[in-house]
Amino acid sequence: MCRREIIFTLFDDRAPSLPMRTCCVNAAGIFGLLQRGAADRKGRNLIRGPYIVTITADQLGRIALDAGKLIMDIYTSDFGVEHKGDASPVTEADQRAEELILKGLAKAEPDLAVVAEESFSEGKVPEHGHRFALVDPLDGTKEFVNKNGEFTVNVAIIEHGRPVMGVVYAPAKNRLFIAESHNSAWQAMAEPGGELPTDRKTLKIRPAPEAGLTAVASKSHRSPETDEWLSKFNVAETVGAGSSLKFCLIAAGEADLYPRMGRTMEWDTAAGHAVVEAAGGRVLTEEGAPLLYGKTGRGYDNPHFIVYGDVSPA
Repeated sequence: MCRREIIFTLFDDRAPSLPMRTCCVNAAGIFGLLQRGAADRKGRNLIRGPYIVTITADQLGRIALDAGKLIMDIYTSDFGVEHKGDASPVTEADQRAEELILKGLAKAEPDLAVVAEESFSEGKVPEHGHRFALVDPLDGTKEFVNKNGEFTVNVAIIEHGRPVMGVVYAPAKNRLFIAESHNSAWQAMAEPGGELPTDRKTLKIRPAPEAGLTAVASKSHRSPETDEWLSKFNVAETVGAGSSLKFCLIAAGEADLYPRMGRTMEWDTAAGHAVVEAAGGRVLTEEGAPLLYGKTGRGYDNPHFIVYGDVSPA
């Protein structure tokens, strides 16, 4: 058989006495396959030989651990705080961690488009197809500045509007959460900059406790609207948490419900969304629709949403 080609024989049933003809054609031409070295610009994946090179969950974890080390080095120093146009704080850790993450993603999947928080604030928004990445290098900058430890590194891979892989890493707590796919996620303890852990615990939402639910709410963005919404449920306890840890507490079976009745951006939520859905949870808008990503018409901001563990939507 010809390399990357198909050999087939043509029979002429109108003249069976004629010699058979053997043809060799390019398989890529028939089936629309990409040639070696071509780039699938729509999917933003690099083709090397017959394989599509895409990032793995372990590579995401490695990038997050390295970013966590950089962040913690700055966390323990006398760092300064600036403010962006929307008055939100930004530090050297946000900027340098994003640079590290972008380099790591480019090495792992060279043609992956990345929408990242700090780059976005500078007007750097790449065009992308159905597959792209969302990055928040330091989710919970207020928590970082206040030094309460509840900040995270967030990286997610989006396909067709859904988060299909993601990492949330809380370097001050050594907690690593990874969604390998839409239905497989794990957590582990991991030192910033340390080895990727092999002792991994599967993430699974817990059954709703009969004694009452545990709700989780933002430490920086709690609102009366949130409290009013929670009153619809049998909530026995409300705990505060910062950054994407709120998603991960539900994924780990430590909480059951998280309403967010305030503005968030896609990079704030995508990685945590990937983790909690892979653990069996759901992330829905107030109208009950799935929270989707790549909302360019909204400038990548999210509507209000609720994260449900083993809880029926109100």
